[in-house]
Amino acid sequence: MSAESHTVWGALRRDRGGIASLAVLALIALACLFGPMLSPHPYDRVFPDYVLTPASLAAHPTPSERDESVVTLAMRMHASVHLDMRSDGLVAVVTDDKPIDIRVLRALGRSGVLQPVDAPAVAGDGRRLEQPVTLKSEHFLFGTDANGRDLLTRVLIAGRLSLAVGVLASAVALGIGVVYGAIAGYLGGRTDALMMRAVDIIYALPFIFFVIVLVVLFGRTLVLIFVAIGAVEWLDMARIVRGQTLSLKRREYVLAAQALGASDRAILTRHIVPNMSGPIIAYLGLLVPRVILAESFLSFLGLGVQEPLTSWGILIADGARNVQSALHLLVFPALLLAITLIAATQLGEALRRAADAGRT
Repeated sequence: MSAESHTVWGALRRDRGGIASLAVLALIALACLFGPMLSPHPYDRVFPDYVLTPASLAAHPTPSERDESVVTLAMRMHASVHLDMRSDGLVAVVTDDKPIDIRVLRALGRSGVLQPVDAPAVAGDGRRLEQPVTLKSEHFLFGTDANGRDLLTRVLIAGRLSLAVGVLASAVALGIGVVYGAIAGYLGGRTDALMMRAVDIIYALPFIFFVIVLVVLFGRTLVLIFVAIGAVEWLDMARIVRGQTLSLKRREYVLAAQALGASDRAILTRHIVPNMSGPIIAYLGLLVPRVILAESFLSFLGLGVQEPLTSWGILIADGARNVQSALHLLVFPALLLAITLIAATQLGEALRRAADAGRT
């Protein structure tokens, strides 16, 4: 690590806002990484009895949900079903006008509310079955979506994908932009002019049109998101690195290295690129939220990942479609995305201030 990058990190540690933003991002990343592993609900599990359940700290089922589940069971069994609370526990009583096939009790095992706990008791005429049951206790802190899936787990899974895209696509943009800009700035002349005109041409391409063409050619895949975002976001990095390279290649230590016969590759990797690490780190802090927002925008338009995988953009799009009947579907993913973008932007600004302090 160069002396300038040491100065940047030292200045960042003295910036309380930057440290607070870094802590918030770390907490969100840890929650998205380990939260789904600790959740009792897989992100793709469907709870048919809890569709569009609002966010709550209370346990489910509520009395009304329990009654609705009993009505649904009665329809599946084509019999009369009611719950009887006795001294030894809860019993599901199934009655019918004709003898009941005991196999109809399999519907109880598929219920999301009731859980059979013992062998059923059958009345002498076969028209009455008694099945001891317990209530399955579930918690949905963020509620459920239109398919009955736990929104909390899906928000964390979506955050894992969105953050991964933000970090990896930014790393790709960083690698391409640094190499491209350093070569263009160091070689200069016609090579520099030709390389930068190529950057201007790519800049002129409409981003959404470019993504639509890729979707038509290759389909909607996670790799496509990296390619589409990485193919655009490296352009600004290349311009920044080129400008820094034009300034640094006239410094005395670079001229001394050239006089000693150092190769162009050695000069770039040992003298020029390490000494522009401050501006690179500062811009990278601003690039990550841009990439996360771009991925969310693509997913919002339906050009991102496919189900059952999800991202914040997909969840926000689902929430926007159900905003009148289920506001929680929009609030929680949008809130987490907003907090992440604000924290990442503030961290980028702190890195920029630290880089400016390192140059003074």
